[in-house]
Amino acid sequence: MKHFLSIQDLSADQLIDLVNLGDELKANRHVNPGSFTPLAHQCWGLIFTKSSTRTRVSFEIGVRELGGAVMFLSDRDLQLGRGEPIEDTARVLGRMLHGIIIRTDGHDTISRFAEMSGIPTINALDDDEHPCQILADLLTIKEKLGSWEGCKVIFAGDTDCNVARSWMWAAERLGFQLVLAGPEEFLPSAEYLKGFKSGNVQTETDLKAAARNADVLYTDVWVSMGKEEEATSRLDTLKPYQINQAIVDLAKPEALVMHCLPAYRDKEITAEVLERHADTIFQEAENRLHAQKAVLVRLAEGRSQ
Repeated sequence: MKHFLSIQDLSADQLIDLVNLGDELKANRHVNPGSFTPLAHQCWGLIFTKSSTRTRVSFEIGVRELGGAVMFLSDRDLQLGRGEPIEDTARVLGRMLHGIIIRTDGHDTISRFAEMSGIPTINALDDDEHPCQILADLLTIKEKLGSWEGCKVIFAGDTDCNVARSWMWAAERLGFQLVLAGPEEFLPSAEYLKGFKSGNVQTETDLKAAARNADVLYTDVWVSMGKEEEATSRLDTLKPYQINQAIVDLAKPEALVMHCLPAYRDKEITAEVLERHADTIFQEAENRLHAQKAVLVRLAEGRSQ
């Protein structure tokens, strides 16, 4: 594996391998700390043009725990902020750093950096996908339910967002059922859905119908970064797609409630439901660290081959 840019780019075997390795790294995190250092003598950069809590902290800790050094760079710190082309920045940093982790708007920006830099490149979120989040989610499902095989996962709300798209590719690769439950205007386009041939990805405008017998109820913020001007209309339209106790009661008794965070209580999820399922939700957040360490390990191995 040379880069980690999209769930779409990975095979089922690669996805399963990353989840299993994340599980192993989590179990061994406090066993002989400092003894496993595949990033020793390496320095990785983080270029973030979007704010972050979980992504930044988990990657900085992950690189360090694997023996590497890390530099955090915002667009204000780089000539990117003054208009330098991403291709030129990539060719400079590729001669100095051993890998890069990018969180920005356009997927094309990350892809161009990967192509021009010649160093392992990780997509830490863009407008198209959030592949790191889905690895953590899959690890959480494995821990809580044993497997995602045969699972029915409901993604409620804005189902045409980056997290939902990464979920779609995970369902396509791994074979579980994913139901995207949202209003028509917040469903993926028919053209985009044509790319999913397995039948595992479905859409539904009735959240109650979708939630029946679900194994996982998943939601994300309704007003993502860059959508603030649409906040009022979005909240009004998406209100019927809130994860509340009535929806949870329709799912299986042992169903997981998951949220990629940050959560806005009593909007996409009620405070009551979030707190009742906080153990799962914050375990999911912690798993960002372990899943991303798995990505870093496999990229380090790919670089050395």
